[in-house]
Amino acid sequence: MSFALGARAAASGYGLVVFDQAGSTNIEAMAGARQEAKACWFVTTEQTAGRGRRQRPWIAPRGNLASSVLEVLNVGPAVAATLGFAAGLAISSALRQVSREAVLRTGGSSALDFEVKWPNDVLAGGRKIVGMLLEAEQVAGGLAVVAGIGTNVVAAPTDTPTPAVSLRDLGVEVSAEDLFSALSDSWVEYVGIWNEGRGFGDIRKLWLERAAGLGQPVAIRSGHAIIEGIFDTIDEQGCMLVRTAEGRLEPITAGDVHFGSVASKGAV
Repeated sequence: MSFALGARAAASGYGLVVFDQAGSTNIEAMAGARQEAKACWFVTTEQTAGRGRRQRPWIAPRGNLASSVLEVLNVGPAVAATLGFAAGLAISSALRQVSREAVLRTGGSSALDFEVKWPNDVLAGGRKIVGMLLEAEQVAGGLAVVAGIGTNVVAAPTDTPTPAVSLRDLGVEVSAEDLFSALSDSWVEYVGIWNEGRGFGDIRKLWLERAAGLGQPVAIRSGHAIIEGIFDTIDEQGCMLVRTAEGRLEPITAGDVHFGSVASKGAV
């Protein structure tokens, strides 16, 4: 089976570059932007040198999906950063679709649930199934924004700070190619709602409906500091708002998020 765009993505004019193996689809996408590529996907089922947040490795063994989508936008970096929330909605919707179809094929009756975790993960049953990395660079045509989306399709790492899981672990047998086709169409839907940041209010509402840990105890490690409280909401800029024991709302712009019992231990 080979990669192909979904019908909606193809009709919207997206390009597609497929690698049998790639070091990093984000690096390939940004290289494409420097050569004046626009609105294009870069995908592989085997990634050997990918990166997540804080330069953590994101290796995709063959059969997993490593995908990056390039958009060249006329927005500033702060607005571009909110595109990550649309990315989370796009991949979680695609996962719902393919898992529902897989369940129906096997005669099951219930689809899996997928939650978005601030700022850049998707969880299944509290375990990480998707990691995302947004990168931006000014190019001749505007701000090149690359949304890297790595999904555990057939295998999940075992040495990660957050427990990880794959679709196969969950009993969902789908291919990276089928998931990508659903993702490319879902991306068109949510990037359209986002509308270069003008629709972030709508994206925010949809994201909060799927948010992991909302209203629960949380601890965020940001540098050497740990902030604890209740995950209250995200604001209009995409910052996490944590209600501290003193009752104030603390905005969080970045950090490693831990929910529940881990939070009670200070995220150590």
